[in-house]
This record gives sequence, structure tokens and C-alpha cells, in this order.
Amino acid sequence: TAIDQYKMPVSFKYWDDCLDPDDMRLMWADPHVSKEWTDAGEEQGQKVHLSRDPDGEAYLTQTEIMVVAAITVQRHFKSQLDPYMIGALAEIASGKRLFVDNYDRKTKETKMGIMQVTPEVAQWLGRELGYKNYDIELEDNIDLLYWPFINVYFGAAYAKWLFSCDEKERTEEFVVRAYKGGKKKATHKSSAPIFERYLYVKETLLSMRQPDSLNELAPDLLENSSTAGTQLVYWDSKVSVEDLDGMWSQPDVLKEWTNSGERRGNVRFSHDAKKRPYLSRVEVKEALAALAEVCSMRFVHGVRSRTGLMGIDYPTAAWLSRS
Repeated sequence: TAIDQYKMPVSFKYWDDCLDPDDMRLMWADPHVSKEWTDAGEEQGQKVHLSRDPDGEAYLTQTEIMVVAAITVQRHFKSQLDPYMIGALAEIASGKRLFVDNYDRKTKETKMGIMQVTPEVAQWLGRELGYKNYDIELEDNIDLLYWPFINVYFGAAYAKWLFSCDEKERTEEFVVRAYKGGKKKATHKSSAPIFERYLYVKETLLSMRQPDSLNELAPDLLENSSTAGTQLVYWDSKVSVEDLDGMWSQPDVLKEWTNSGERRGNVRFSHDAKKRPYLSRVEVKEALAALAEVCSMRFVHGVRSRTGLMGIDYPTAAWLSRS
């Protein structure tokens, strides 16, 4: 095999060793996690032991990984990714284990952590796609990929990228097979068992905890936690390079961004007192103008089936008014 599996010397004994205090409060605030931890003899206010398998390796329970996945999706990928998909990917990628790495002799890259993310991919996601909530550019920071929330953040970002890689809209099956087996093998028969295993795990997670129960995640804590407010920190993570170049080319935007110290490749969203991201009036004006350009080429009556300046037909408008 071209894959070498081995244990890393890096290890944590407690959840508190690989989580910041805000995330720890969020974990305790979830009723399913708090019950599981309390039943295991853990006490709030004390360090929480990581679970260990018979070989002594640290792993996350299905309850824990689902909450980590749900919090990550709510913070960074709301309405974009399914937390059950991320939870199932974590299980088939690593068996939910935190510290077993896989070195690929062909690519000379090491997959790390619970979602088996390589440092190279994580750094690329940060540099090229704007996923900068966690900085792992420095060699000293690479071990942060063993932290569950950080690893799942980059793993989810990579899964999201796979959905539209090579400028094609991809299916869930393609993404799962590509994530675990590589893009080149995503449609090869050898990766078919990957998707079968994934579907089984996903169904297990759904039977264990229904989607509605994820709404029990403490919304106030989530909104005010230290990392929740940075979910849309960078324009670069939400806008294509071409569209962002278009924003920079507008004099009013250029002036506003330059005055606030923004630089290309690293443009922050504005945040209110509650750390909620918002668009300035200048940004809204340019964004709406760009949308009108795309929808109707700025024709008052629209083009083809797109009605009006914003391309909204009557049934859609009626539905919006009812909603």
C-alpha cells in the first residue's frame, strides 16, 4: 500500500487541552453531550477526559462528533453543508480517532486528525479560498490540526470545495468518494464501498439524533462565542476572485476598504457590537448593482424568463410576500 498509518507523539488527555473555553461551554450546553459526559462521571468545571478505545487511542463518540459538526456548520457553513454529512465523513475518514495519521508515499503528504486533513490542503484553503478563521501557516501551528473544531472546519471547507471543483456541480456521492479516496478515484468502482459505508454511518447518526434536536444547541452561546462572530470575517471566503476584483475596481469601495486598512486577499466584513457581520452601505450598493447586472443585464423588464431588474417572477414574488 502507498499509505502508511502511524500514531503521532502529539496527544491530549482532556477535551480542555484541545478546545478553547467558549467551545467547551458550547459542548456542555448541549443536552446530549452533557448527559453523556455526566453519565461517564465528568463534572462541569473540571477537565473532561477524552474517550479511549481498547488500544488507548483517543476518539470522539458519535454524540460528540455530531455536536462538533453541527456547531462548525452553524458557524461557518450555515445552509451550505449538512452536519450529518460532516459527522459521517469524520467517521469514515479516521474512525473518529484524533491522533492516527496517514502518510501517502505518492503525494508525500500526511493526513492528520479526525477528518484526515493535510497541512497543505488546510493552508491552501486559507491562502486561496479565504478560510482564515484558524492560522496554521506557521510550522509551529500545524499541530492545531489535531484540535477537533479546527480539523472539522478545514475538512468541511474542503468538502464544500469538492461540491463545485473543476467548475462542475458535484453530487454528494462524488464528494464523499473524492474526500476519502481522492478526486481521480471518485468515479472508479474501487471507491464505491466508501459511499456505501458513508450512507450506513449517516443513517446511524440520523437514527441516534434527529435534525430538530440540533436546534437545542445553545443559540445565545453560539452567537456570542469567541469564534462564532468570525464566521464571515473575509469577503474572500464568500466571493469569487472575479467578483472581488470587480468590487475593488469601484472607486467608493476602494476608498472605503483602503481607509479601513483592508488589503487584497484579506478583506474583512464589518461587524456590529454583537460581532455579527454586515455590509456597509457602499458595499450593499455595489453588491446589488452586480446582482442586477447578472440577473437582467440592467434591463428594466428583465431578459428572457427573468422578470424585471432582479429577475424575480410573479410566483416567486407572491411566495415571498406570503412568507
